[in-house]
Amino acid sequence: MNRVDITLGLDQEEVQKNREKYGSNQITVNKQDTFFKLLIESFGDPIIRILLIALGIKLVFLMKDFDWFETVGIVIAILLASIISTLSEYGSEQAFAKLQEESSKIKCRVRRNGKVVEINIDEVVTGDIVLLESGDKVPADGVLVKGTLSVDESSLNGETKEAYKEALNIGSKEKENNILYRGTVVYSGTAIMRVTKVGDQTFYGKLAHELQEKQPESPLKLRLRNLARFISYFGYFGAVLVAISYLFSTVVIENGFDMTRIMAMLHNFPLISGYLLYALTLAVTIIVVSVPEGLPMMITLVLSSNMKRMLKSNVLVRKLVGIETAGSLNILFTDKTGTLTKGKLEVIGLTTGDLKSYETMKQLQTVPTLHQMIQMSLFYNNESLLDEKNRVVGGNITDRSLLSFIKDEKVKQVRVIKKVPFDSKKKYAMTLIQDKKPVYLIKGAPEKLLDACHFMYDGWGNKKKFDTKLRIRKMLDDMTSRGIRVILLATSEQENITKNLTFLGLVFIKDEIRPEAKQGIQEVTNAHIQTVMITGDNKATAVSIAKEVGLIKSNEDLVLTSDELNQKSDYELKRILPHLKVVARSLPQDKSRLVRISQELGLVVGMTGDGVNDAPALKKADVGFSMGSGTEVSKEASDIIILDDNFNSIAKSILFGRTIFKSIRKFIIFQLTVNVCAVSLSVIGPFIGVDTPVTVIQMLWINMVMDTFAGLAFAFEPPLPEYMSEKPKKKNEQIMNTYMKDEIIFTGLYSSLLCIFFLKSPWIRTLFRPDAHYKYLMTAFFALFIFIGIFNCFNARTHRLNLFAHLKENMVFVFIILLIVVVQLILIYYGGSLFRTAGLTLKEFIIMLLIASTVIPVDWLRKIYLRAKGTIGGV
Repeated sequence: MNRVDITLGLDQEEVQKNREKYGSNQITVNKQDTFFKLLIESFGDPIIRILLIALGIKLVFLMKDFDWFETVGIVIAILLASIISTLSEYGSEQAFAKLQEESSKIKCRVRRNGKVVEINIDEVVTGDIVLLESGDKVPADGVLVKGTLSVDESSLNGETKEAYKEALNIGSKEKENNILYRGTVVYSGTAIMRVTKVGDQTFYGKLAHELQEKQPESPLKLRLRNLARFISYFGYFGAVLVAISYLFSTVVIENGFDMTRIMAMLHNFPLISGYLLYALTLAVTIIVVSVPEGLPMMITLVLSSNMKRMLKSNVLVRKLVGIETAGSLNILFTDKTGTLTKGKLEVIGLTTGDLKSYETMKQLQTVPTLHQMIQMSLFYNNESLLDEKNRVVGGNITDRSLLSFIKDEKVKQVRVIKKVPFDSKKKYAMTLIQDKKPVYLIKGAPEKLLDACHFMYDGWGNKKKFDTKLRIRKMLDDMTSRGIRVILLATSEQENITKNLTFLGLVFIKDEIRPEAKQGIQEVTNAHIQTVMITGDNKATAVSIAKEVGLIKSNEDLVLTSDELNQKSDYELKRILPHLKVVARSLPQDKSRLVRISQELGLVVGMTGDGVNDAPALKKADVGFSMGSGTEVSKEASDIIILDDNFNSIAKSILFGRTIFKSIRKFIIFQLTVNVCAVSLSVIGPFIGVDTPVTVIQMLWINMVMDTFAGLAFAFEPPLPEYMSEKPKKKNEQIMNTYMKDEIIFTGLYSSLLCIFFLKSPWIRTLFRPDAHYKYLMTAFFALFIFIGIFNCFNARTHRLNLFAHLKENMVFVFIILLIVVVQLILIYYGGSLFRTAGLTLKEFIIMLLIASTVIPVDWLRKIYLRAKGTIGGV
């Protein structure tokens, strides 16, 4: 590429030629899935697959006696689940696209045809001459050809300390301090850059390409696949039992166990083929009944509703399953800068020569002379400024933090005579002011200036011999070992800074820990999730911060540098991983390796980050958390965006994830309990003369209660803090645990026996008005089945004996139950011939309600038994 005259820049022809030759400055991103594609992908859900198979069976085998109500019910269940899921995920992607759109609107100034023009960063081409100043975002990779800059590279390397860049001398070889990278931000200075790489060829773009890797399958999908397998086995087993029981009843029992009559029937092919076809019909019906049609829709509802609730807590969920995965985390790798810390330097205090420490300038007002000198030093020996709204602008990160410390102070007006700006080689800045007499205000690196300090100010502001230098040096060493940055302030009556400086004080600057980070770390630790901090800082600084946030608490906690990490084999790393707390001086590839190693151990891995360097690991992790203030690439790679950069929001995500999993389990208990009852009735029914106790229309309403309404009711279960004290679920843990199976089988069988008792008991029949078609009894049975389901809703929602625990926190549940009760009452008294109901007297209604409510004390007995065994259990 030919050298470009920096005074002229490229002409239009060269711009076009370079764009064709080297490409555009746009970063290639994954094409956003269309609504239709997301809809098609949603049909891959394991439970929806079973529903599709069940639908196919009904269409193929049951055309003769086509049950269109059940078929329509399955179709509605499939479509509702798929469409709601697609709408939620598509809506999240649209919200994310709006976030990403902002990045392409960033402008930059380039020189073209001898003129300075402002263009979008996407229009930059290789060879462009870019003009940079404080606050600008570097639009592409390039070489500094004029001027000097201090640059924030934290988005690339995770370090808050500014990097100093200088122009490349003609004929010299490019060095790191001559190169600027896309996405970094100019702190201070003005300079000119020649673009050398654009778009996907930039360091930023190459990292973005690592994001094309396929993400691991979520724990929820793995568990749903296993659940689908379990349900299908249960359905097949029930189908075989029903078919056998029907054939045994018609062929053996009805023939009085007479082998002669049985053999004669078996040889009657038209007759026996009719029985076989009906047995097949019953078997297929059982398979359909055993499938919880409402589960896919309920899972979608619970994920979608919690996604909206999380958005109110400043958490944007890009991928629905990411919420539930967060609840399954075993290990969380967290970035330090901008996640645990504020991501900006702040003055945390200062110490004067008499070894007194001050946290604010107001405290220093007791020593007026010293207060005024430090005040003027921080204000005048500074490249940052205060704008009309008293906001700090310009300068490097150090100058901004120093000026912010005194921005509310009234500073004495003096004349500035001369300024010597900070130089990374000299490591100091100096300003000459005219006070009562000329005074040089000096600030810089203590290792450069401390030895030249021979005087200090005492507690009354008088100049005296610097007799505390050794103790100041010890304090300096202590502060730097704790990761605190130290700036020395001094004055001089001459320009020579090598001797006779008067020590003003040490100013301590630190990337402060976020106030909420310590609490967030504690919550995540209490949730039995291992947290590992990954930082570009040195080991001493990293250990200091880890102790401050509560990550390091014992001698067993392990801290490794990147070099130490890379010296260990995968086997050694897997062995020590449970004790690992901090990785210092980390490189991007360290994060990706740690994620891979953890996943090989079967752990569910979370990764937080905000920089370009975090993006590959965010993508590889089971769930990636990016920060709202982070780079576009990190947001693209993540599943969840923490809009307020608050570590506590990660803890909230984990709590919501655990709540979602529990809500799903509660719904499965409820629905499979009803399914076990229905299957049991179908298996036992033929033996006792019970064929179809509910009509097709009644079954449609029962399905609506089981699927849609119950799904809504359980989707809004409250996130209880107690969930954060539980151990995370293993990646291969089944959705169905022992507690669930016990409740489903126990309550399901009791419900089916209760239904059979209700239908066949002569005593029960005496409690209802007699009529030829038992219409009052069958009305009561229809109501009984619904109210058993309502009471089982309360049983399923909690493992506590108090069924109303935290009920006020899920008013949707209360509303849904009341709605079902009201509609059921309307159907009982006004359903007429359509719903085969005839109305009940108050006495009949109370009797039916009392019988249905027995499922509550019966389930209490089960819960009391579990407590007696010492296994309370729960979902």
